[in-house]
Amino acid sequence: MRRTARLVPLLALVTGGALLPPVAAHAAGGPAAAPATPAPVEKEAADTGTEQRVVRRYWTEAKMEAARPLDALAPRKKGVRLTGSAAAAQSAAAPVTVPPTAPGGRDAADGGSTAGDGGAAAGRSRATAPARAARAVDGSPWTRGGAVTGTAGRVFFTYQGRNASCSGNAVTSENRSTVITAGHCVKMGGAFHTNWVFVPGYDGGERPHGTWVATTLYTTPQWNDAEDIDHDVAAAVVAPLNGRHLTDVVGGQGVAFNQARRRQMHAFGYPAAAPYDGSELVYCSGRAFDDFLMSRDLGLNCDMTGGSSGGPWFLDFDEATGLGTLNSVNSFKYGFASGWMFGPYFGMEAQAVYRAAQGTDAPQLHAK
Repeated sequence: MRRTARLVPLLALVTGGALLPPVAAHAAGGPAAAPATPAPVEKEAADTGTEQRVVRRYWTEAKMEAARPLDALAPRKKGVRLTGSAAAAQSAAAPVTVPPTAPGGRDAADGGSTAGDGGAAAGRSRATAPARAARAVDGSPWTRGGAVTGTAGRVFFTYQGRNASCSGNAVTSENRSTVITAGHCVKMGGAFHTNWVFVPGYDGGERPHGTWVATTLYTTPQWNDAEDIDHDVAAAVVAPLNGRHLTDVVGGQGVAFNQARRRQMHAFGYPAAAPYDGSELVYCSGRAFDDFLMSRDLGLNCDMTGGSSGGPWFLDFDEATGLGTLNSVNSFKYGFASGWMFGPYFGMEAQAVYRAAQGTDAPQLHAK
């Protein structure tokens, strides 16, 4: 397996789905360290050139158009609601913000370079330009262009013998090859999906930036072990294509963890269930709210349907540039409230998934 020296080791603990506080560093003689964040679960995908060629050839235009969304998710009937103590624990963690990068690796905010190190970024509070529009949108085609039309894309995979689709987004990362999506878009029903690819900028069957094959998949231990909806987060590392890394081609959005709740957000995705057909990028915008029913997730007024799962939620999204800071993903809806979309809070567990993914080298696919 490929690793870089900067991957921060994490202590694997049996959590039973409990929310654990972040690792605390203490001087000798100080108080005992808090329990470490559980290590993400890793699954090798197409990590050889031969496997990558097979997967890329598998996804014909016809198979992509025929791919259907997964069945709708819902929290368990005894899901854990957000409590004051849980919210306080989240707010106590150090906020982390990694800035976006333009194609070629330049810092999209100021033209400089960035390593995208989730560990080194702790305490950094840089963000993109403030959003220029705060109007509420419940699910409309995105027609303004900008960076999001390259970083957001459709995800395709095989699940229990059938081809399915989700959404995902390229983010700033040390390996320049990391895609963030939902946990159920990499694993569901006890098994990881196969034939996993990311198609940034998908548009009516067109693949303007190519088809990027996953070499490694990551998700939270809570999703892996119990499909805990509060931790429905995943990342994929994709192989270079034609000698170039993903964010060198399409750029990468910023990503943030341990942020304040109830903020203005923009959500994007490729809904493929009626009345949508998966052919175009759709968005919602508004102020997030806390789920008061059966999860600890964030909510947003949004009409997107199946297939949008894994699509990014952005803080500080600038509608003029298409740049923002990814801070959640489309996850689930309640059957009785189709106008609400919910996404997981990006805390220490989501940050651990990002750090593990961006610290993993992607093997080069040498031949087309």
